[in-house]
Amino acid sequence: MRKAAILFLLLATACVPEKDESKAPDAPETATAIAVTPTEAATAAPQPRKTEERTNAFEFDYSYPAEAAAIPALAAELDADLAKQRRELVAAAREGQVAAKENGFPFNPYSYSAGWSVVADLPGWLSLSAGASTYTGGAHPNHWSQALLWDKAAGQSRRATDLFTSRGALAAALRDPFCKALNRERAARRGEPIDPASEDMFDQCIDPTASTVILGSSNKQQFDRIGILIAPYEAGPYAEGDYEVTLPVTKAVLAAVKPQYRSVFALGR
Repeated sequence: MRKAAILFLLLATACVPEKDESKAPDAPETATAIAVTPTEAATAAPQPRKTEERTNAFEFDYSYPAEAAAIPALAAELDADLAKQRRELVAAAREGQVAAKENGFPFNPYSYSAGWSVVADLPGWLSLSAGASTYTGGAHPNHWSQALLWDKAAGQSRRATDLFTSRGALAAALRDPFCKALNRERAARRGEPIDPASEDMFDQCIDPTASTVILGSSNKQQFDRIGILIAPYEAGPYAEGDYEVTLPVTKAVLAAVKPQYRSVFALGR
C-alpha cells in the first residue's frame, strides 16, 4: 500500500506542467484586434459605383470607376449627374405613360445608361469617357459619348479643349490626319474607298472638335494621344454606329496647347 501511494504521488506531480519562466506574457488579443480594424478601414481601396434600377416605367444604369470614387469632389460631381439623369428619366417616363394611355398606344419603358471608364490616369489628371444612351420612344435608342477631364491640382473638371488656345486651333492641327483616318475607317466598314469628289454628306469630313474629344496617354505621365468619339449620324448613317479615331500628339497639336499646359503633353508615336 505504501508503494502504491508513493507511485500515485509521483504520477500526479508529473501531470502538473512546469512554469516556463522565460516565456513572455500573452499579448492582449482584444487590443490587437481593435488596433488593426481602424487601420484596415483607413486603407480600404475606393470602390467603383454601379447603379441599376428596373421598373415597369424605366430602366436606369449609371456607373463610374474606383479611380473617380477616390476623388471626393469628382465623385460628388458624378453623383449629382446620376441624380439629375435619374430624376429627368423618371419625369419623362411618367409623362410618356400618361400620353400612351390617353392616346391608346402601348408604352415601352424609357431608359438611360451611362458607363464612365478611365482613359488615362496621370499624376495631375484623370481623363474619363462614357458611352451613353437613352430611349424615350421611337424606333431606336439614341447613343452618344461623353468626356470629363479632372484637374487634380485645381480640384475641378475641365473639357479637353480647355487645354488648347482655341477649338479652331486644335481643329486645324488635327484636320488632315483626322480626315484621312476617318475615311480609312469608313472604307473598312463600307467595303470600298471614299471618293474624294463625292458630295454625299456621309463622305464629307467633319470638324473633329465638334465631336467628343478625349485625351489619352501611353506612358501614364503625359498626354500623347487624342481621341475623337463620333456619334451615329455624324460621320455615317445610323447603321454604321459610332466612330472612334485616335491620333498621336504632333508638333502641330503641341503648338495649339496653352502655354500653362505644355508640360502635360508629349509627342506621340
